Amino acid sequence: MGLWAGSMADAPMEGTPARFLDFTQLVDMASEAVGGKILFATDDFFAPAENLIKSDGPSCKEHEYTEFGKWRDGWETRRKRIPGHDWCVIKLGVRGVIRGFDVDISYFTGNYAPRVSIQAANLEEGAVATGVCKNENWGVVGLIWLSPDYKQPEIPARGGRAGAAATPEELDAIAELKSDSWDHLVPMTELQPGNPSSSHNYFLVNSQQRWTHVRLNIFPDGGIARLRVYGTGQKDWTATDPKEPVDLAAIAFGGVCVGFSNAQCGHPNNIIGVGKTRSVADGWETARRLDRPPVLEQHESGFLQPQGCEWAVFRLAHPGVITQIEIDTDYCQGNCPDSCKLDGCILTTQEEDDMIRQKWDLPAARWKPLLPVTKLSPNQSHSFDSLTLELQDVITHARLTITPDGGVGRLRLKGFPSSICLLRPREKPMMRFSVKAGFRANV
Repeated sequence: MGLWAGSMADAPMEGTPARFLDFTQLVDMASEAVGGKILFATDDFFAPAENLIKSDGPSCKEHEYTEFGKWRDGWETRRKRIPGHDWCVIKLGVRGVIRGFDVDISYFTGNYAPRVSIQAANLEEGAVATGVCKNENWGVVGLIWLSPDYKQPEIPARGGRAGAAATPEELDAIAELKSDSWDHLVPMTELQPGNPSSSHNYFLVNSQQRWTHVRLNIFPDGGIARLRVYGTGQKDWTATDPKEPVDLAAIAFGGVCVGFSNAQCGHPNNIIGVGKTRSVADGWETARRLDRPPVLEQHESGFLQPQGCEWAVFRLAHPGVITQIEIDTDYCQGNCPDSCKLDGCILTTQEEDDMIRQKWDLPAARWKPLLPVTKLSPNQSHSFDSLTLELQDVITHARLTITPDGGVGRLRLKGFPSSICLLRPREKPMMRFSVKAGFRANV
């Protein structure tokens, strides 16, 4: 079950390396950017619940009004005049382990919901759920069992919602999910207003379970600007096709950035995100290096003369052999790096923790080249064969180095998880796929 810890310190500024205990550096599993979706809300009178999962931060238009009242960038319900409280259900875009929540009430001065609680469930079709459910008032109330042929009920599609409340048909459909008995990851808790333009309430979650849906309860009514559901994706690796390479770094499967040199515009986690880039803001971009020379010169090899580099290290979702590397510079037209390279290594959990403390000052001998220094072109998708086609080495971590600086949209590291290497036909040279004990597959 979840353990709650409220009033945490503000999240680190973007561009500041952070330890993994800072869950705000993980993926927002509910964001519209990764496929999160509002399934239901009791009321959307002043502003629809879809605003909760916008990928950008909330804003304020001080003097703007709609036909329903003051313009709000968030979810705001009407002042309740009937029994009960308001709530909404979100289908996560990335399903997996939840590490923490950010209930953001920025710009809702005087109108924010005074209390919240958050529940969660695993409602994957065909799954069997045996988790104990809890109720705030009565404690354990029993078990939820989903049969292998469980099908989620059809929830009516939500249209334009401003000024509306849930219909009887929507209420009947959502009742089939029995969301009032889902596990409580955050009990009913009072929200604390902070800076009007940056008012966050952070909640730490200590649970190893996989979740697919969350329910946000507000008591009794009011507004919330954003709900961030931070965590790591989780994949059933036993169901992986041994003949098809899979993206071992994908954030949806549990890949995560564990260190980086600079992130002026966009966290490196973005480049292992879901789907294709939609804009330059959807990738990783570093600041311009201040040590660049007044006049750039080109080496006879065709690369710019070295003048520093930037890097990001990723823990794979599963140890494995990388066979193909894809690097996407879409939308990086005036800020594409000159070149890049990729290296891999094996680290245990303790070694990773040590490297985080040492800011990834890992001896060069530990890194094995997966892609040599390679020229990049702006606004283009690049595909390369990994050197591990010859080395056949299993890795747990990969480091992308860009020279001298710039932006990358997506990084895909396709290959085969180590457990599947055993199932593949032996090639020459023979595969080697031992992994040290103590590797941590997820945060």
